Amino acid sequence: MSTLVKPHGGGELKPLLLEGDALAAEQARAAGLTKISVSSREAGDIIMMGIGGFTPLDGFMTHADWEGVCDGMKMANGLFWPIPITLSADEAVARGISEGNDIALADSESGEILATMTVTEKYTIDKKHECMMVYKTTEDEHPGVKMVMAQGDVNLAGPIKVLSQGGFPEAYGDQFMTPAQTRAEFEKRGWSEIACFQTRNPMHRSHEYLAKIAIETLDGVLIHSLLGKLKPGDIPADVRSNAIGTLIDKYFADNTVIQAGYPLDMRYAGPREALLHAVFRQNYGCSHQIVGRDHAGVGDYYGPFDAHHIFDEIPAGSLETQPLKIDWTFWCNKCDGMASMKTCPHEGGDRILLSGTKLRKALSEGEDVSDKFSRPEVLTILREYYGSIKDEDKVEIKMSGHSAK
Repeated sequence: MSTLVKPHGGGELKPLLLEGDALAAEQARAAGLTKISVSSREAGDIIMMGIGGFTPLDGFMTHADWEGVCDGMKMANGLFWPIPITLSADEAVARGISEGNDIALADSESGEILATMTVTEKYTIDKKHECMMVYKTTEDEHPGVKMVMAQGDVNLAGPIKVLSQGGFPEAYGDQFMTPAQTRAEFEKRGWSEIACFQTRNPMHRSHEYLAKIAIETLDGVLIHSLLGKLKPGDIPADVRSNAIGTLIDKYFADNTVIQAGYPLDMRYAGPREALLHAVFRQNYGCSHQIVGRDHAGVGDYYGPFDAHHIFDEIPAGSLETQPLKIDWTFWCNKCDGMASMKTCPHEGGDRILLSGTKLRKALSEGEDVSDKFSRPEVLTILREYYGSIKDEDKVEIKMSGHSAK
């Protein structure tokens, strides 16, 4: 019997990806269906449902689900869920689709049919209400708000059958692991208590410190990198993977870390996204999630520890996966090592505050970076990447919010 946390909803993993003859038959049927294009964010959601990462969802949410998730982080059936998982279409496209129709969902970039869907409901939403509830703002500068406001005006609900993993296994090889695969690997290693470390950046010394804190008390850490789309100026997944792999090889004990990736785009929803991360990390088999400063945040839209507090605000029993809340961490010159606000008695002038934004900005501008900020082997990989970017392709990285402090 497995000693891992149960998938969300208390049952078994529910991957929606078809296989074998069922897949071939549905692919043939999909070719004759009305096709609608899905955004990169929607494509990532489809693939997560396909591999079981969004267990126990069976498709895109209804209006009652959307409303319940926005206003109370609870679907119509009572299931805890922190962010709406919805599919939208332009009004002109939606007029040609009736409830009860089967449609094919095609990636807007590649044209590949990712899934088929039986439309059970068409509805409209108050986009600004969703933004205020999920992102705590309606400002267009927020990348998550911009994403919601740009989506179609009609939402389509219904169960889906997933036909593809969107090329992620081919692009990322063994790093792209499904929840069934991470669970099997944890059990193979004899792990039962695993912390997940969420990252969209290469790991600097503060990240390394957070992971090692977890390793001290648990069986191991899953370093789980986002493989979907980021905002301009962020570091591509293959570069991040190389840097993280080098860090693991050089600075972590054997059999304490697994590196893997997942196919979502960032929403930058701060506290709500921290909860979504915990939901699907429970499906991946993680008993804990490391929650540091400004988890999944952007700019100064959220307080540095709002993602800590939100875990205390949800009803008891909402999640099996629990947060490992860790204070602001930094290098202290007087301590001569990594420390946190809870362990270091020294003044701010002795502390080197670390952030992924600071690291990206320094490297993109060709500045020297201390090995107190990031390991030298990691810096070598990142300098090579930034050196390969043409001047006309460079994105100015601005310091804002907590990363600027």
